[in-house]
Amino acid sequence: MRDWTEVIVPLARGPLHTRFGEFTEYLFYDGQSESIAIVKGEISAQDDVLCRVHSSCTSAHVFNGIECDCREQMSMAQEKIEKCGNGIIVWLDQDGKGNGRMAELLTARHRAEGVPQTEAYAQLGFRRDARSFDRAAEILRFFEVGSIALMSNNPEKASGLRDCGVSVSTTVNLAVVSDNPYLRKTYRDKIEHQNHSIVL
Repeated sequence: MRDWTEVIVPLARGPLHTRFGEFTEYLFYDGQSESIAIVKGEISAQDDVLCRVHSSCTSAHVFNGIECDCREQMSMAQEKIEKCGNGIIVWLDQDGKGNGRMAELLTARHRAEGVPQTEAYAQLGFRRDARSFDRAAEILRFFEVGSIALMSNNPEKASGLRDCGVSVSTTVNLAVVSDNPYLRKTYRDKIEHQNHSIVL
């Protein structure tokens, strides 16, 4: 199951009990940062495996921020996998679209002036999207997943995973129906500037 030419190394695994059901948590390390996969059911050699590739978001997951739907997307992904009976969520340590927490905080003033998040990063000298999906691809290869049904509204994430050798058979939208004005602004920015497939 393990290709030792890959950079990522499995460290540990154990049960994870969530409000949506039971998963198995796997911890991986690449020499710089840790990644986590939570898995339910049999996914090895399976096609169309429900998969969420989820980047860390301190605002949402730690402080219950309401300017994004990261927390809700994680919940929806777990719920869908529980109902399906199998699937995988890969959690990557790359806050602020891979630019880090400081970069995200520094964009606050720009965003308050109406600048889209990705453009705010660029104005500050960061990359619009510095995330990498290499580790997610390696984790999926570790589990020998045949192909995935990617739970994402972002076509660039699907393209990025395909560029890393992952077979993405289809995508499944994860959008929150909300009258939260902060989230609706985030959605408009993602639709207009990042080509996300969200219907408001």
